[in-house]
Amino acid sequence: MSAHRRIVMVAIAGALIISTSGPMVRMADVSPATSAFFRCAYAVPPMLVLAWLERRRLGPLPRRALLLAWSAGAVFALDLLFWHHAIEYVGAGLATVLGNLQVFIVAFAAWAVFGERPSTRLMVGTPVVFGGVVLISGVFDSAAYGSDPMMGVLAGVATSLSYAVFLLLMKAGPDRGAGPLAHATVVTAATIALLSPVFGGADFTPNWPAHGWLLLLALGPQVLGWSLITFSLPRQPAALTALLLLIQPMTTVGISALALGERPSVLQLTGCAVIVLGVLYGSRRAQPVLIEVEQDEQVPKTSTV
Repeated sequence: MSAHRRIVMVAIAGALIISTSGPMVRMADVSPATSAFFRCAYAVPPMLVLAWLERRRLGPLPRRALLLAWSAGAVFALDLLFWHHAIEYVGAGLATVLGNLQVFIVAFAAWAVFGERPSTRLMVGTPVVFGGVVLISGVFDSAAYGSDPMMGVLAGVATSLSYAVFLLLMKAGPDRGAGPLAHATVVTAATIALLSPVFGGADFTPNWPAHGWLLLLALGPQVLGWSLITFSLPRQPAALTALLLLIQPMTTVGISALALGERPSVLQLTGCAVIVLGVLYGSRRAQPVLIEVEQDEQVPKTSTV
């Protein structure tokens, strides 16, 4: 297996692991700020151990890497707070779909920052995706699932914006996994604790079995899942990682339906399908392939794959 395929598989494994986040948040049955805080707080000790082991092999992180990790941690706090509120409004499955609009945001941000112009497919796919968001919002649907679908959409879009910034900041860091993520996780936990009153408040002493679900959330998705994703981010294009992370919402919708009994309406499920298809279409890029010509020469030809 090539090195590129191994990195892709690592990213896919990370996406599958973090796809269990939403259902675990629902099972914990605590306030959004509480679940957001403890998924990071419980993750800090193992992340510090992993970072220490990495530091022994590779040396300390440079100052620029630390600044990027701290900034990413502050942004990730907003991501988690908005997303955990979206789960409360529209359920784990739909909230995860809405939180993964970052594919387009990452692509357009790369255009603004790095001059990487989005493809025509991406331009076409963007309004399609936002049409799917409208369907999930329940504006035209009296049978929409969730306590407040419109607020769920707003929280989900805010999640995607924060998520995209987090991915870009982590992408800009060094080719390491544990160190930057450990620093980001510490800052995320501290930021959530400070911002929790604005987001409904956090209960810092939840009872069992809430603690058990929050501990699983921390050790599984937060430590293992994000360690794998952070490892792959600097080693492949940010847009590719963002695309691979689409495995998460599709898997979460299935888990939430089976384990939690979430039953989005037909229009909302249609919205999910529209978003996924729009993102997949918009994320496909024209790749150069070689065709044979006379005299055994080879010239590039653009083909969509």
